[in-house]
Amino acid sequence: MNKKLAAALSGGAVLVAALSGCSSSGGGGDKGPDPKLVAWAKSVCDPLPAQQAKISGAFDALAKVAKDGPPKDVQKTDSQAFQDLADGFKARATTLADAGAPPGVESGRKSQQDAVQKLTALSSAYADLKKRVDGLDTKDQTKFASGLGDLSERMKAVATQYDGAITALQSLEKGDVNQAVTKQSGCTKTSASPSPASS
Repeated sequence: MNKKLAAALSGGAVLVAALSGCSSSGGGGDKGPDPKLVAWAKSVCDPLPAQQAKISGAFDALAKVAKDGPPKDVQKTDSQAFQDLADGFKARATTLADAGAPPGVESGRKSQQDAVQKLTALSSAYADLKKRVDGLDTKDQTKFASGLGDLSERMKAVATQYDGAITALQSLEKGDVNQAVTKQSGCTKTSASPSPASS
């Protein structure tokens, strides 16, 4: 039953890649991005490796526990992973909120606020999943398996939130913003790291 949960979670790898802020598409003109925009990108990218390490580690833990192990062990691992995911996405949202709108970018404030909102919602969804897994009955294997099944159903709704967050981040990370973030080591190092669900 937990394998279904892991399968539902694997879609998160796409979002983790999007969170690096480093798409492969190039930017606009020949001149480099505005120095103010580069400074903004630095504030967004510098904390990213630590945030993504937490998110990737949580996905790895969920993938490894996707076996018919003792319910208490599965519950403990899932609970910690969901907490780490909630914390990781919340930290990402906070970083973007603190950075403010990208300077000199048309519709930058709207795109930035939309990304913050979507990441915050994703964090809340993981906090809810933690609460749900903590409430499962580990003394009854059948009830526990049924609870995990319900949890995997809930993950389908979270997958929709992934899509919304990816779209919001892609909207924010276009043109000059993309040029600025690709100059930051925090983003380039993170984008080069392996996907948590690649195995």
